[in-house]
Amino acid sequence: MKRKRKDERKEKRVKAMLPVDLGGAAGVARDVSASGMFFETDASYAVGSPISLALNLDTPWGKVMFKCQGKIVRLEPHDRKVGVAVKFTESAVDPGALRGDR
Repeated sequence: MKRKRKDERKEKRVKAMLPVDLGGAAGVARDVSASGMFFETDASYAVGSPISLALNLDTPWGKVMFKCQGKIVRLEPHDRKVGVAVKFTESAVDPGALRGDR
């Protein structure tokens, strides 16, 4: 019998299906909140490891790059991929991407 995992989230999650740039690998975000995200990837990670990632978002003002630093807090097997839960430690919008300088 599966044990229910205690939900430790403090922020509301938004379901997503967004490409994630992992700097040499790629993933797909499945949900995002102000404090973290969950994505699936083929890449290998370890719980507790630091991670850098970026999301390219379309906004009414154009494309925006959301860059994040975080810590991997959970891994889950998903078919032939792995689900990765990340808690953000830093995040910022790339102003160059916002202005269209890229």
